[in-house]
Amino acid sequence: MCIAEAVFWLPDKKGIDVMMCRGVRGATTVTHNDRDEILEATRQLLALMIRQNDIDPKDVASAIFTVTGDLDAEFPALAARQIGWMDVPLICTHEISVPGSLPRCLRILLHWNTEKAQNEIHHVYVRDAVRLRPDLCQVPEIDWKELEQWIEQQMAGMK
Repeated sequence: MCIAEAVFWLPDKKGIDVMMCRGVRGATTVTHNDRDEILEATRQLLALMIRQNDIDPKDVASAIFTVTGDLDAEFPALAARQIGWMDVPLICTHEISVPGSLPRCLRILLHWNTEKAQNEIHHVYVRDAVRLRPDLCQVPEIDWKELEQWIEQQMAGMK
């Protein structure tokens, strides 16, 4: 899907809903530049973004994964493939290196086709990344064990 196709329907005078391509942001941190830790943190962040917004992968136009320069043990986009996002275009890149910025941070930007208004989108910032956008950190209490069970179910569907 190209950006020019972001609007699927235009509203008419009868008030038909408009489906737009919206951005959903999220960020998290890891303690070490470790492949397994990067993948686990990325899967958790992506799962929270999906669940907070009720995202169906069929409606995701694309996803951008960024990491700070101190993370290079794995491509974080692999985590999306691990939970079944085989048809979603994914790309990884480095975050701009700004002196004093948050280390060992990975970010996700999803481009999602939805009828939700911009102010209905729930962005997700967890772990030390809450420092980036404290105004957007109203994530309900996270049951990490239950979240991991949900992720395992998604990954089992891939086998």
